[in-house]
Formats: sequence, structure tokens, C-alpha cells
Amino acid sequence: MYSAENTIWVLVAAALVFFMQAGFAMVETGFTRAKNAGNIIMKNLMDFSLGTPIYWLLGFGIMFGGSSALIGGFDPMVKGDYSSILPSGVPLMAFLIFQTVFCATAATIVSGAMAERTKFSAYCIYSMVISAIIYPVSGHWIWGGGWLAQLGFHDFAGSTAVHMVGGVAAFIGAKILGPRIGKYDKNGKSKAIPGHSLTLGALGVFILWFCWFGFNGGSTVSATGDDVLASMGNIFVTTNMAAAVATVTVMCITWIRYKKPDVSMTLNGSLAGLVAITAGCDLVTPFGAALIGIIAGFIVVFGIEFIDKKLKVDDPVGAVGVHGLCGAGGTIMVGLFAQEQGLFYGGGASLLLTQVIGVIAVIAWVTVAITITFQIIKHTIGLRVTKEEEILGLDIEEHGLTSAYADFMPTVDVISEIQNKPSAPYAAPVERAVPVSKVGYSGPSADGSKFTTIVIIAKQSKFEVLKQAMNAIGVTGMTVTNVLGCGIQKGATEFYRGVPLEMNLLPKVKVEITVCKVPVDLVVEEAKKALYTGNIGDGKIFVYDVEDVIKVRTGETGCDALQDEE
Repeated sequence: MYSAENTIWVLVAAALVFFMQAGFAMVETGFTRAKNAGNIIMKNLMDFSLGTPIYWLLGFGIMFGGSSALIGGFDPMVKGDYSSILPSGVPLMAFLIFQTVFCATAATIVSGAMAERTKFSAYCIYSMVISAIIYPVSGHWIWGGGWLAQLGFHDFAGSTAVHMVGGVAAFIGAKILGPRIGKYDKNGKSKAIPGHSLTLGALGVFILWFCWFGFNGGSTVSATGDDVLASMGNIFVTTNMAAAVATVTVMCITWIRYKKPDVSMTLNGSLAGLVAITAGCDLVTPFGAALIGIIAGFIVVFGIEFIDKKLKVDDPVGAVGVHGLCGAGGTIMVGLFAQEQGLFYGGGASLLLTQVIGVIAVIAWVTVAITITFQIIKHTIGLRVTKEEEILGLDIEEHGLTSAYADFMPTVDVISEIQNKPSAPYAAPVERAVPVSKVGYSGPSADGSKFTTIVIIAKQSKFEVLKQAMNAIGVTGMTVTNVLGCGIQKGATEFYRGVPLEMNLLPKVKVEITVCKVPVDLVVEEAKKALYTGNIGDGKIFVYDVEDVIKVRTGETGCDALQDEE
């Protein structure tokens, strides 16, 4: 006999949890760079779209298709009898979609930590593996009647089953991938790479906070009975309390440590509180939830710093700290703050020990399974994009999209040099690939007092090697500007919804150098060597005469104004 109230509540909760995909997409997009925004959105779209049929074909059966201790069963397309595990009054299909959206949440967490450098094809593969095997196996242990459930392990809505699974996989993936180019200097010191839109990040956090009421509240899978309704109210309160207190805690910590309240870390703090309370939101009091929020705030700040600065694992959005560390911490804290069985309520250490065992077991399972998955991908199709693709951005290289923000100038970071391999069909001599125009240039003077400006238009990925080449010949002053333009190259061919676009302006870097003592011909030749790849579009060099140079601070003129001070 089906219950309309129970069924409707489960379906509404499933819709809310589904909308968390939008929240994760906004958080990950906002906390990463604009040149990868389209790629991030595509990954968040595909992990749900691929995960849905995969979980229907394999995952659901593995998770719920049997009562053995380690694994469920093989039930493609969910044809079996699940009456023994279905919530009261809830049809099988309603329960299936509810579990599907939870599975997709675990898969999407991984993309944030591996953002900006992972091949799209590799992402699709490991996302399917997570939905098909990794999440369902540990999910069976916890929710499908497996050995952890039999042991008394408590994870009400998925601090471990969903979030820690995603967080551990994210950590392993980010470690195997290695950091983004420019994230650490030659001494291993971490360098900040800010995301392009805190507005998008904040929108994502608010969406996730809103949807979390369905994530935790919907896990009652019932909306009838006085006990259930009372529990549902408590779940909403504890969920909100932990998130709010964690947010305030992180704001205070960063205000003290960084002298200013850090916006992006505080946004992470909101998610940290939500993740931490998810396991025990049904068992703790509002006061216990506040304490969990405080602890989660400390975990996420110092955890993210430790992962970044000590372990040297590059996690652009803080997914490992938020979902991995706070998921584990929140699950263990159930053993401390549960009203009846918690250690702080006189329940002894039994539940706490069980929670610790469960967390360790799931970490071990996910670590082994996802490491094997990533290593297979790495040694077959490859896990990471090339350096050139990473510098130019995954939007253009993986999806043919110059910018996800079509009406705004694309921003491409100038951080490293890539030796472009000549492409035979477009190979051109250096004089044609890097033409030199001398505009009103009268040649060097005998006494070396002549001033000349060399203007170089080049690919942004070539700036670092150009800078090093100039420094090697004694040029230490330059003006650098990001510009847009095209010459005979005519821009890149682009398509929008299958329709070719008109000629496009390409992002370039404009370098202006004024010299006196350094020979102009030497500057030009070294610049051509640095820029040349053999393809049209390598750049252009313009040479101009300059009347005089004045250093404003000292009033020096002529060659003296161009010299470095010792």
C-alpha cells in the first residue's frame, strides 16, 4: 500500500538533491578560472547524465540487490524484488530516483579537486566507475544492509557514504594528476590562483544550502507519523545550525589569521558545516549541531591549508577539505554528540569506535578502487591534458569554446612556456611566421646613444620563454599587455550550435621594450628564436625610433634613464 505523503516527500527531496548539481557547478566554476568555465559546466552536466543510466544498469543492484555483508547483487535495469528494503509506502521507482541523485552527488565532488587539468574523456570514464562500482559498494555496507549497517554504523544522510567517498576520490585524483602549472614555485611554495567569480561561487553555496534541506530532511524517506515529523523538524534545525555556525567560525578564524575575513574560505565553511552535520543530523540536538559546526570550521580552514601547503596537493575548490575531511570528521562526531549513544551523553565509546571503523574501512575501499581506476586511465588514454592545453584553457582545447563569456574579453593566464610542435601543413619560414617591420627606424648610432622601441606581439603561452630570453641578453625592463587581435591567421575557426562564427580575435600578449646599449638586432633575433614554432600566428615584431627617455623619479634622461640600479 503506497503512501501519497511519503512518496511525494521522497520525490520532492529527490528534486532538491538533483538541483545540488547546479550548486556544485556554480561553486566549481566560480572558484576556477574563466578559461575553464565551459569545461566545468560540461563535466557537472555529464556526471549526472552518465551516472543515471550507469546506476540504473549496475549501481542500484550492487547497492541494494542483496543482504550479503560485502556486496549486493547484479540486477541490470532494476527488475528484482526490493520490497524488503523499500521505505514504508514508497514505490520502487521513487526510491530509485532518490538514490540516483545521491549517487550523482558523490561523483560530482571529484571534478572540483581535479579541475582545470583533467581530460574530459578521462573524467567521463572515472565518473562512470564511481557511479557503477565505487559508490554502490560502500553504499551497500552502510545503507544496503552490509557489514557496517550490521555493526551499527550510523550515517543518516551520507557524510561518509556520499561526501567522504567523493572527497577521498578527489584527493587521490588530485595527487595523481599533480598541481596546475604555476601553483607552486621552484621551492614548493604555494601560489594563489584565484577563481574568476566569487559571485558564482556564492550563488552555488546558497543553492547547496537550500537543497541540503532535501538532502538531509529527505533521508527520512517518510512524511507520516508524529515521530517522523518531529524528527524532520529537528533535522532542518540541526542542518541549518551547523552550517551557520561553521560559517561564522571560518569567518572569525580567517579574520584573525589573514587580518581580513576571507570570502572564499568562508563560503567553504558553510559547506563544511553542512557536510559535517549530514551523518548525525537526526540524532544530535541544536547545541550539538552548533558544536559540530565549530569543529567543522576549524577542520576546513586548517585542513585546506595542510593539503595545499604541506601535502602539495592542488585542490582548486577545497573539495578534499570540505567533503573528505569534514565528511570523516562529521561521521566520527556522531559517536560524540548523539543524544542517546554518544560519548558526551553517557553512551560510552561503542558507537564512537564503530564510527571510526566505518570511516577507515570506506577510506581504504575508495583509495584502492579509485587508485586502480586512475592508474588504468593514466596509462591508457591519459588522465591529464598537455601543458599547452592547460595554459590556453580547457574550454578552447576540449570544447572549441574561446570563452564561456562570449561578450567579455577572454582572460588567459601567462604563466609558462610551451614548446609548440611544428604542424607540417602550416609550417612557415621564420621570416613569415614572425615578420619584422621597421617603422621609421634609422639603424644603430656609432656612439650607442640611440633609443629604439621593439614591440612584440606573441602568443600568451610564449611569454615566459620570451622574458627569459630577453633577461639573458640584458633586457630587464618591459611593458606587457594582454590584447586581442589577428593577422593573416584570421583567428580560430569556431562553431556555435553547429554554425561557424565570423573571424575571431585571438588573445595575444603585447611586449614593449626600449633599449639603448643592447643591440636592436640581438633583441630581434632572440625574440624570433623564442617565439618561432613554424606556424603562422607565431607573432610580429615592430621596431621604432625613440626621441628620448626620461626617468620621472630621478629626472635622468638618455641611456641613464634605462639602466637598472645596483
